[in-house]
Amino acid sequence: MKTDLSKILTISGQSGLFNYLSQARSGVIVESLADGKRSCFGMNSKVTTLEDISIYTEDEEVRLREVFGKMKEVLGEEDAPSAKSSDQELKSFFGKALPDYDRDRFHVSHMKKVVTWYNILKKYASLDFEEPEKASEDKE
Repeated sequence: MKTDLSKILTISGQSGLFNYLSQARSGVIVESLADGKRSCFGMNSKVTTLEDISIYTEDEEVRLREVFGKMKEVLGEEDAPSAKSSDQELKSFFGKALPDYDRDRFHVSHMKKVVTWYNILKKYASLDFEEPEKASEDKE
């Protein structure tokens, strides 16, 4: 089964990733990927889909789905380094997976989030992603 990154959410102040279930009057209803618990987060919660996240490189911004693909090429079936790995180990890993990442704007704190998300998706969902729908297809 393919993972739809437009329905996988990260919520500021919460650990882990969430699957979007429904819109509620007071916010959004989600389900934790890790334990399946459902929650409702209000309008003041900062909710971001993984589809909307990009990583800075020297030339451009690379979509997170592409970064995950490059990570998978480097890792094969292995897990990504732990978020508790040393800063040098994380920098070295991203140096292999995304060699032209912007060293000034893609910080170790961001790297920790990306490897954590990668490992969560690998364990509880799939690293095979649905292609985002194009706006022109919606109009037809």
